[in-house]
Amino acid sequence: MNNRTLVAVLLITTLITGAVGYWLGSSAVATNMVMPEAGGEKAPLFYRNPMNPAITSPVPAKDEMGMDYIPVYADSDASSSVAGTVLIDPVTTQTIGVRTTKVAQKSLAKTIYTLGRIDYDETSITRLHPKTEGWIEQMRVETTGQSLEHDDILLSIYSPQLVSAQEEYLLALSGTSSSSASGQLAQTALRRLELLDVPNHQIEELKQKREVKKYLHIHSPASGTVINVGAREGQYVTPKTELYFIADLAKVWVFVDVFEDELAWVKEGDEAVMSVRGVPGKTFSGQLTYIYPYADRKTRTIKARLEFDNPDLVLKPDMYAEIEIAAGRRESATAVPSEAVIRSGTREKVFVQVGEGKFEPREVVLGLASKGWVEILEGVQEGESVVTSAQFLIDSESKLREAVAKMSAGTSQKDHSGHVMDHSDHEMELDRSGMNHQPDGTDHRSHEMSGETDNHEGHHHD
Repeated sequence: MNNRTLVAVLLITTLITGAVGYWLGSSAVATNMVMPEAGGEKAPLFYRNPMNPAITSPVPAKDEMGMDYIPVYADSDASSSVAGTVLIDPVTTQTIGVRTTKVAQKSLAKTIYTLGRIDYDETSITRLHPKTEGWIEQMRVETTGQSLEHDDILLSIYSPQLVSAQEEYLLALSGTSSSSASGQLAQTALRRLELLDVPNHQIEELKQKREVKKYLHIHSPASGTVINVGAREGQYVTPKTELYFIADLAKVWVFVDVFEDELAWVKEGDEAVMSVRGVPGKTFSGQLTYIYPYADRKTRTIKARLEFDNPDLVLKPDMYAEIEIAAGRRESATAVPSEAVIRSGTREKVFVQVGEGKFEPREVVLGLASKGWVEILEGVQEGESVVTSAQFLIDSESKLREAVAKMSAGTSQKDHSGHVMDHSDHEMELDRSGMNHQPDGTDHRSHEMSGETDNHEGHHHD
C-alpha cells in the first residue's frame, strides 16, 4: 500500500513539473516574439546584399567582402512618403559611404571649348589703288611687313592726267584776279587736283613756285602694316591695280565654329579667353561680337567672330588658337554637384535627404553645367541636402520599392494554395517568416510545434 502511494506521488510530481516547464517555455517564446513590437522597433522584412540587390537573406549576413547586408523594413508611413523613398539605418549609411551636399546658389557659366583662326580686322584693311593711269617712278615703301603711319609717302608716279590738271590750275591762277569767272575756274581746277589725291603740300608748292611737277606723290591713307605690295618701279598702273594692301593689326578677329547644340547658349557680348602656342604662358581676353546667320553645310556648325586687342602685335593672322567662351552666364543659379545627378537617358533625378536615414527620389530639370556643378531649374530648393555618393545603391533600392508600390496599388498575386494575396499580405507574411528564420534556415515555430506534439504524445503515452 505504501509503495503504491509513493508511485502515485512521484507520478503526480512529474506531471506537475512537466506542466510548469511547458508553461514557462511557452511564455518565454511568446515573450521573445512580441518583444520587438513591445519595444516599438521595426522588424526587417529581409536583408539585401549591398552590392547586388537581387541577393537577399532572411537573416543578418555578410557578403564576400565582409560588408553587412542592408535591412529592408516595411514602411509604416508609406502613405505619406513619395514612391521609391528609401530608409537606411545610420550604421549602413556610414558603411556604404553616403555623403550629402547642400543645394546652393552659385554663379555659373557654360564654358564652350573650340578652336579658332586669327584673321585681320576687316574694318581696318586698306587696299590702295591709284586714281589715274601712269608709271611708277620711285618707290619709298617696297617691302611687305613694313609699318606705316598715316600720310607717309609711299611712291612717286608720273601721270599725263595729273600734269594736265596742274597746268589747268596754273592757267586759272594766272587770270585776272578781279574776274569772278577766273576765280571759279581756279576753284574747279583745285578741286580736281584734290579728287585725284594730289597731296596738299605739293598743291601749296605748285601755288608758290608756279611750276608743273612731273612726278607726284601717293601717301598712305592709314596707319598699319604692309601686307602686300602690288607694283614695282617702272610699272604701268591703272585704277585697277592694287598698289598696297595695308592692315592695322592692333586689333584682330578670330573666327570659331559653334556646334548646333551649343548655339542656344552663346550670344553677342559673351566673354572669351584665347591662348596660342606661339605665345606660351599668356592668355588674351576678348569678346564675341557677331554670330553669322548661316550654317556650314558640310560641318553643320555656325561661324562666330570674336575680337581681341593686339597691342604688341604678337598675334599673327592665320595662327590657330584655343578658345574658351563663357556662355550663358547665370549669376544666381540653384545648383548641385554634377555627381549628384543620376541620368537614366529619359529623365534625370537626385536623391534628397528628407529625414534621418530617409532619402527621397526627385525628378529634376537641368539647366547649364559648369566646372562640376549643374543648374537645377525644377525639382529642388536651396538648402536641401542631396546625395553625392553611393546614390546608385540607393537608386537600386528605390527602383525596387517603387515597383513594389506600383504592384501593390494596381495588381494582386496568387499564392501556391490558389487564394488571392495582395502585396501587403505578402509583406506581412515576409515579416512573420523573417522574424522566425534562423541562420540554418530552420523555423522556431516548427520546433515548438514539433516539441509540443512530442510532449503531448509522451504524456498520452505515459
